[in-house]
Amino acid sequence: MALPIPDDSISFATRFTVQGEAIETLPVPQLAEAYGLLPHPEGGWYRRTWTSEVMVELADADGTIRIRPTATLIVFLLPPGEFSAWHTVQSAETWIWNALAPIVLETGGSGPRPGPAERVVLGADLAAGQVLQAHIPSGVWQRTVPSDSNALASCVVSPGFDFADFSLD
Repeated sequence: MALPIPDDSISFATRFTVQGEAIETLPVPQLAEAYGLLPHPEGGWYRRTWTSEVMVELADADGTIRIRPTATLIVFLLPPGEFSAWHTVQSAETWIWNALAPIVLETGGSGPRPGPAERVVLGADLAAGQVLQAHIPSGVWQRTVPSDSNALASCVVSPGFDFADFSLD
């Protein structure tokens, strides 16, 4: 039995941890290729599209000063069957549904681990209870749930996103 010949038209990308360790190599979805998106450590595909030029100093509880842009913006693709893992960010986030399938966003409180999930569905069907935007306060656990279709959203983070402020469960 002959092995299948790889299709040269398929691109592959490696998903890395925040520390730079390779997690997996996977095929690049067509939309990720078209939009120039990279695999996000939490899952899904992303590209930063804007970073504020205005900077802000933030003081941690131990007195450490962090310097961040006042806001950042990404475009985020969630292909069929993919999800983003439980994670927290030390900044507030606003998710904005852009197109295609709805996105189920779950939040799990601000404890040391995710608690019971509350759901909000980002999408265009307002009559079905979907919303166009959802706000996640800083330090709140969040994740996206897989769907059967591509889903596209944007996410504004303020103060601006930095992987140093990001934690995975």
